[in-house]
Amino acid sequence: MNRFVKTRAGAPADFFTLEAAGLEFVRVPGGPPVPAVHAASATQLVLDRIEPGRPDAAAAREFGQRLAVLHKTGAAMFGAPAPGYIGSLPLDNTPADDWPTFYAERRLLPFLSGLDRDLRTAVTRVIDQLPALAGPAEPPARIHGDLWSGNLIWAADGQVWLIDAAAAHGGHRETDLAMLALFGLPQLARVQSSYEEVAPLSDGWEERQPLHQLYPLLVHAAMFGGRYGQLATEAAHKLG
Repeated sequence: MNRFVKTRAGAPADFFTLEAAGLEFVRVPGGPPVPAVHAASATQLVLDRIEPGRPDAAAAREFGQRLAVLHKTGAAMFGAPAPGYIGSLPLDNTPADDWPTFYAERRLLPFLSGLDRDLRTAVTRVIDQLPALAGPAEPPARIHGDLWSGNLIWAADGQVWLIDAAAAHGGHRETDLAMLALFGLPQLARVQSSYEEVAPLSDGWEERQPLHQLYPLLVHAAMFGGRYGQLATEAAHKLG
């Protein structure tokens, strides 16, 4: 198979090694396929090249089922043994005893600095209510953590491959599903329905999507500003 060499100017020394670790973390039997890692260093990541294809119903159905298998594989903790990255921003994966604590302290609070006061106030209000907003408690799921459509490849082999897994950790499975919905995915309804055939979601999961979408919106607000701050504020207000 041909190789793909990923580089990035000015990347931190651990950027590609942590991405490689994330890819290995989400590589599980029966889960979505993940490209093989051939080398990871301070300057590059060498992977198998995945030939792109087109989204179709069969691939979406299989992806939903395989994503459920990945999540059901589980993780040892809410968090991970090492830090990670989302885009160019570092992620603190220090484990926490429960998901509301992890989400508040590792995924929301770190991205509030520099954002406007109204947004900080709205997110702080959400954090205060997190135990009630989080829904039924679940064990740590093995999640990709940055599962927007750009981190999937609809491949020529008829499967949907996972890439760019530097944010992978033990978290809440609804986070992956909410990010797919936030930024849009072809055949999303079919992915969701086939997912639930394997791993039914708790009642109210759709109403909780703004909670899980708040984190990527804060990341985008921190990285790009513009309308993402307003979208994050709107998501926070939906939650009370």
